[in-house]
Amino acid sequence: MIPIITFIFFLLGLIIGSFLNVVILRLNTKKSFGGRSACMACKNTLAWFELIPLFSYVGLSGRCRNCKTKISIQYPLVELTVGIIFAALFLKFQDIFFLSAYAFAAMYAYYTLFFSLLLVAAVYDLKYKIIPDSLSITLGIISFVGLFLFNSSSILLPYWHMPSLLQFLAGPIIAAPFALLWLVSRGRWMGLGDAKLATSLGWVAGLYTAISGVVIAFWAGAIVGVFLLMFSGKYKMKSEIPFAPYLAFGVFLAFLLELHIF
Repeated sequence: MIPIITFIFFLLGLIIGSFLNVVILRLNTKKSFGGRSACMACKNTLAWFELIPLFSYVGLSGRCRNCKTKISIQYPLVELTVGIIFAALFLKFQDIFFLSAYAFAAMYAYYTLFFSLLLVAAVYDLKYKIIPDSLSITLGIISFVGLFLFNSSSILLPYWHMPSLLQFLAGPIIAAPFALLWLVSRGRWMGLGDAKLATSLGWVAGLYTAISGVVIAFWAGAIVGVFLLMFSGKYKMKSEIPFAPYLAFGVFLAFLLELHIF
């Protein structure tokens, strides 16, 4: 039963991931998020069987059916990642799924929305080396609202409540080191967008889980950075490497596994 339901949520994540690819592509442009999708190279409108998340990419061997231009690996990777996020969050909240459909629906909708938008911010930062304020503000609002809906164990409360002082301060505390690095280095070591993003991560994950996530993020960033320096001719010691993807990965992993490294 559980594997079947998990797979269903994974498929739902694939579908949402396909839409998020459109959001990433068209964010901060004059294009709407609606309308038919087309090849970026030849502008040919895609048929329905070219829009099946993940499977179309595999079936087309990663190339446009019309002009044979190579399709960016971003598309299947984002779809697969969102599928994993949706499946993983179901497994995290599966006990609530069988206890209360309402509680599960509310919690699942909240956290899938937050982590899906967090992925958008991470991929956007990876592509353009900037985190749009629109995403930072949206994530901040969502995470701040969550303070009044969930307790420290991420359990949905039956009524609105006043968060503790520590819950309020979690966001600013997590953001403070990033803001300090940005201020001291004048933006050379860390972007201000990372500090804005960290605020929402502190609120949504809680102080101690968020700290664990940030530690994982720095570990992951260091490992990948060393690998890039050793094996990629494109990166040097002073190369700019986006940090939002590592923050997203670290905090999601810490939240999912309820890690408390310290």
